[in-house]
Amino acid sequence: MSRFFQPNIGSRGRRVRGGIAVLLFIVGGVIACDVLWLGLVFVGIGVFTLFEAVRGWCFARACGIKTKV
Repeated sequence: MSRFFQPNIGSRGRRVRGGIAVLLFIVGGVIACDVLWLGLVFVGIGVFTLFEAVRGWCFARACGIKTKV
């Protein structure tokens, strides 16, 4: 299982995922004002994306899917 979580993206991919995480946090915060559960979903996905950025790991790549970034 530790091999599954090995870093598999470079610095560019980490920056992209970090930016996506920030956008998800913003969208989640805005949506939470109207629909709380949907806002929490966006924030939860943002937390996972931030984990990917910090760890340098991509779930899709770990599953064998080729990504451009």
